[in-house]
Amino acid sequence: METKLDTRKTIIIASLIFGMLFGAGNLIFPVHLGQMAGGHWLSASSGFLISGVLLPLMALLAISITNSNGIYDLALPNGHRYALIFLILIHATLGPLFATPRTATVPYAIGITPHLSASSNHIGLLIYSAIFFALVYFFSTKQGRITDLIGRLLNPAFLLLLFIIFLLAFIHPLGSAASGTITAAYQKAAFTNGFLQGYNTMDGLASLAFGITVIMAIRSFGIKREKTISLAVAKSGLLGMAGIAIIYLGLTWLGATSLRHFSLAANGGTTLSQIAHYYMGTAGDAILATLATITCMTSAMGLVVAFSQDFHRRFPRISYKAFLRFNCLLSFLIANMGLNQIIAWSTPVLMFLYPLAITLIILGITSPLFHSDPLVYRITTGLTLIPAIFDMINATPALIRNTSWAQAMIGFAQHYFPFFANGFGWLSFGIAGMLIGLGIHALRGKAFGLRTSED
Repeated sequence: METKLDTRKTIIIASLIFGMLFGAGNLIFPVHLGQMAGGHWLSASSGFLISGVLLPLMALLAISITNSNGIYDLALPNGHRYALIFLILIHATLGPLFATPRTATVPYAIGITPHLSASSNHIGLLIYSAIFFALVYFFSTKQGRITDLIGRLLNPAFLLLLFIIFLLAFIHPLGSAASGTITAAYQKAAFTNGFLQGYNTMDGLASLAFGITVIMAIRSFGIKREKTISLAVAKSGLLGMAGIAIIYLGLTWLGATSLRHFSLAANGGTTLSQIAHYYMGTAGDAILATLATITCMTSAMGLVVAFSQDFHRRFPRISYKAFLRFNCLLSFLIANMGLNQIIAWSTPVLMFLYPLAITLIILGITSPLFHSDPLVYRITTGLTLIPAIFDMINATPALIRNTSWAQAMIGFAQHYFPFFANGFGWLSFGIAGMLIGLGIHALRGKAFGLRTSED
């Protein structure tokens, strides 16, 4: 008889997905979104949920449907070189360049920075990040126990801490979310800006990176048929992502209600710290620091494991632990640059990678319809790549964006690319590429059929 995923195992896998996805950006960006959207928080959170919840679920399904062993296999129809470059770019972004260092800087910024002087923060971050990544390395060497460590130990502790803050906030709200001040960008484009804010969580990219970890966990329960695995991914993924969606809504609401007492902050970490202190004083600060450290550590574990597994698979002469040590060490070094610098330089990279990832995910899910024809992949990806480059330039810090060549590129794109001003310059190009690719695929199929009948 075919083994299926029962309720208990579904919950374990859902908890694994939840723990790997919910990390640094998942805490700070929804709160900041609520502060920026104010009275339009619900519309903004709808866009955020699509890019921050639905897209990661679709990424897991794409890995499962295409029977891929990771990012490289999923991107392989575009060619070996593209697949390898895309793999390196995704893992560099999720790994030591941006996402993984952020998992240490976020809990430090919201839990410890407020209690240290400016002169002491550098050495404080150095000590904190060293201990943080030492623990991440230790836990991540236990590959066989990752499901137990994340699903059964760390997640319940995190949820309990987060529940305390939510309970106090709902009993005694800081203010009315509906009456919160709406920033200029969110007055007419709350949904689209919320969608773009979802990029900052990096969960769409992270799901591509550790989707194979979820597949392996499902297979460890004795499930072998690919169709059954895909159904198990969908079932457990819906459960895990529903939990994340609920927390996102709560955090966005918290940010919107906080405007009555606290002004718009530079990031959601500052606002979270203010909210916790408002309700629980010093105890709230301690709870928030613990909460942030736990959730960010689970996220870091998922990221470094996925990085090491994928690169060890591509370069087997280098051991899994060697890649693990490299990732943790470099992440530690970059973390000490500080949270603000990490966020500033990650935004343009995400504006470049996300359109390519979104089209790849959609192609993966729909691939059975066109038999994974490489031509469909290459035309869609090739056309999407063009506006993605312009989107990246448009999102760079002022140091680059204000140069003459960058302004010339941005002006060209604003004039000729539909939806570029809203951050969706890639959309029409991606749709056109996929339609052209599918059309050519259908015509070639008919031509082949005619030749066969004539023979």
